[in-house]
Amino acid sequence: MISTFIFLLSQKIIRKKYFTMKTKVEITWTKDMAFEATVNDHKIIIDADEAVGGKDRGPRPKPLTLVSLGGCTGMDVISILTKMRVKPDYFNVEIEGELTEEHPKYYHTIRINYIFRGKDLPMEKLEKAVTLSQDRYCGVTAMLDKAAKIEHKIIIKE
Repeated sequence: MISTFIFLLSQKIIRKKYFTMKTKVEITWTKDMAFEATVNDHKIIIDADEAVGGKDRGPRPKPLTLVSLGGCTGMDVISILTKMRVKPDYFNVEIEGELTEEHPKYYHTIRINYIFRGKDLPMEKLEKAVTLSQDRYCGVTAMLDKAAKIEHKIIIKE
């Protein structure tokens, strides 16, 4: 009886910890290969290139995965640096993904460049912010890390 209670309690804790937040997006076909995505009440047009029947009205779906990664980790890094009282003059995240050659094509390797500009930026704090994002906070990194090798580099430009 006690073990059953503990099991049920643990299941409730596990569900609460991992399954409480839901996200819903809508993807509506408009014409040809174009779709309109509604995300947080914002509209994004997704399309294919002309070689496969699209009209190039918007980005392709796979690169938007890289956009999600860049946005997620970029927001983490800026948030962490703000708490550390580090304010770069410029911050940019460049991401390059390498696709497999066979279908289903997916990114097998992803390279992230964190590019900073600013005077006397403390490298140890930049490294800490990037590492915390990559290892702890960025949920997109956590998802993609299951399918791809993710590499990152910090670049400080004068």
